[in-house]
Amino acid sequence: MADSVYIPGLAVGDSEVGVARRHSALVRITHWINALSFIGLVVSGIGILLAHPRFYWGETGGLGTPSIFDLPLPFMLGGPSGWGRYLHFQSAWASVLTGLLYVASSFANRHFEKNLAPSKGDLTWGSIRRTAAGQLRFWRSSDESALRYNVIQRMVYLTVIFVLFPLMIWTGLAMSPAVTSVFPALVTILGGHQCARTIHFFGAIALVVFVLIHIAMVWRAGFRKRVGAMITGRVVAGKERL
Repeated sequence: MADSVYIPGLAVGDSEVGVARRHSALVRITHWINALSFIGLVVSGIGILLAHPRFYWGETGGLGTPSIFDLPLPFMLGGPSGWGRYLHFQSAWASVLTGLLYVASSFANRHFEKNLAPSKGDLTWGSIRRTAAGQLRFWRSSDESALRYNVIQRMVYLTVIFVLFPLMIWTGLAMSPAVTSVFPALVTILGGHQCARTIHFFGAIALVVFVLIHIAMVWRAGFRKRVGAMITGRVVAGKERL
């Protein structure tokens, strides 16, 4: 992805309105494919969860055995689990493949280095504290900030990409007997199939919270401008005239 570049445009009043390149085509395509895949994962995950809303720890667990916690949801045994698992499987592979394409291309074109890796100055306590205070107060970002991620966004995005998503893939594979029969270490390291399922559930909750906060911040920062940038790859920005 190329660096954000300001392209001068028309002068309006005391400001100059221009267009800046924001997201590459690959970033935009993988973003929207992953957005659709995430919806499929959430919908199918709810269907799977309703089939058995209890969680265990260890290798096995089921009705009649002690659980570590139960969700206050009705059992729907024999209900939506079948279609839910099929949709979950398809959505997961779509997300994994597009995610791998995004990561590989981002290393190749130095997108991570130029746009997501925090600088040493950004990682100071003062910088993080000021940015976090602004985020918690829902300060409206400036046009200039629309062209780059702040330090909180960078750390969160890198954590989601390189920690949370790999954990979800790992625990998802660890729940598959077909996979663990070939690679048993995937599940034994976690402590068993039920451990993998429980960890997967909490990882899913973390992803849902991340997406909800992401949408809220996009809305606060200017929904049409931010979503438009992710569709067209460009963002309209104002620049004061000297």
